[in-house]
Amino acid sequence: MIEFNEIISAIKIIATTAIIFVWIARYDNIKKEFQYYNYPSWFRDLVGILKISFCIMLHSSETSVLYFGSIGILILMLGAVFTHIRVKSNFRQYIASVSMVLITFLILYSNVNV
Repeated sequence: MIEFNEIISAIKIIATTAIIFVWIARYDNIKKEFQYYNYPSWFRDLVGILKISFCIMLHSSETSVLYFGSIGILILMLGAVFTHIRVKSNFRQYIASVSMVLITFLILYSNVNV
């Protein structure tokens, strides 16, 4: 039977792959979105660097680094959700952001020592 830790490890890989794919393979789309939201290019690049860095942190064996990466992604994805709400996007346009918020929260919660 698959253990919970194995599922969380798979979710970390999926989250990292998704973010790297969006920010590297679909970078032209990211540029268009940030222009549409009237965000400056330096902000777009900073968000991309932070997201990729935080994703790498998800795979650390150091709990504090994992927390930092999880919380970082969580904050950035909440910002994405609120941006979509601000510009009145339909839910289909930001369901990925909401999904990443839930996934990141699950990763964070799974590593809290209760």
